[in-house]
Amino acid sequence: MDKLVIEGGKPLSGTIRIHGAKNAALPILAASVLTEGTVTLRNVPRLLDIEVMLQILQDLGCRTEQLADRVTVDGSGASSSRVPEYLMRQMRSSVFLMGPLLARFGEVEVYQPGGCAIGERKIDLHLRGLQALGAEIRETGSRIVCTAKKLTGAEIILDFPSVGATENIMMAAVLAQGRTTIVGAAREPEIQDLQSFLNALGGQVRGAGTDTVTIDGVPALEGCDFEIIPDRIVTGTVMVAAAATHGDVTLEGAQPGHLTSLIHVMRRAGVQIEVDSGIMRVCANGRPRAVERVVTSPYPAFPTDLQAQLMILLALADGVSVVKETVFEGRFKHVDELCRMGADIRLDLNTAFIRGVPQLYGTTVEATDLRAGAALVIAGLAAGGRTVVEQVHHIDRGYDRIENMFGHLGGSIVRQPFERIAAGTSR
Repeated sequence: MDKLVIEGGKPLSGTIRIHGAKNAALPILAASVLTEGTVTLRNVPRLLDIEVMLQILQDLGCRTEQLADRVTVDGSGASSSRVPEYLMRQMRSSVFLMGPLLARFGEVEVYQPGGCAIGERKIDLHLRGLQALGAEIRETGSRIVCTAKKLTGAEIILDFPSVGATENIMMAAVLAQGRTTIVGAAREPEIQDLQSFLNALGGQVRGAGTDTVTIDGVPALEGCDFEIIPDRIVTGTVMVAAAATHGDVTLEGAQPGHLTSLIHVMRRAGVQIEVDSGIMRVCANGRPRAVERVVTSPYPAFPTDLQAQLMILLALADGVSVVKETVFEGRFKHVDELCRMGADIRLDLNTAFIRGVPQLYGTTVEATDLRAGAALVIAGLAAGGRTVVEQVHHIDRGYDRIENMFGHLGGSIVRQPFERIAAGTSR
């Protein structure tokens, strides 16, 4: 299994273009089975999760092709509505196939999904939403079977603004009979992108980006050509890395409006951020200031997917910062690894108290999940000496060759197989 070797202490500088959003591409790929036509998607990142989703689509009978950042899905040959258990356990986003397969075939068989171990992420809201549309659901162990002779529009009230549940209901309802209204819907940009895609297929969806989404069902959908939005979490990761290394980085192809909460927090920390349409410049000359309080919450509040990365900047800040995690209870697993690098962080349930230190120091650390892994890479880039990041496969789920991305900006970071690495510090 590969690892990353980082020689830290070098400011990042230069210009980089942000690749497409994983969290937009995955539900859109799932939605491609709603049509028997051909879907062409542009700006699709080459990620492990994307590869798994394409494997699932192929297993269902779809023909897929990926060339660079362009993916083509021909759903005319899709004949199965059963998602293999071994593939579902590799990626939580495979749950997105429940809605579209149920809508197209009237039945779907799935298993409890896998993914990062960042806390409990039940799919109850997904199942309740599909039931409200007319599905009958049987659960046997980890196996879930949904059937529906006909899906009928309904008003569905979500107890929590779940991104996955909102998207699954949208995809099922687009072919349902009548109108579906989702009240308490999630508002993320990726949901807005899914709405744009469904409408490009011929759907009638409106309201994405607000807490109420309305879907008027249509009899059938056609193929389309569609471009995925840039990845706001990758954008934020690069922004924090630039600031943590006292760098000067220009990001192209980004959408600053998707990151207003991060921009606000980083400016409070003293980071200079210039915004001009799809271009941002991030510059940090000195030590950042502590930020009194950051609370993760559903969009448009501060994203849980950037909490670990931001913590690196705060770990190097002058003063004490407080970060409260309200979305996933298992999202502080990176803290122990950061403390091994010299960070001073104390946890009290879902709150982290971070006393900034002048310097982090390289050692061997382990990526426990996708975003924790990205944070440890940033820590290694900012730290003095050598850092070895193990379990890189977690990072590959959401970043297209993160070593190339940061290497392009002057970071000293290389990927090596296990047997070739001689870490300077043992675990």
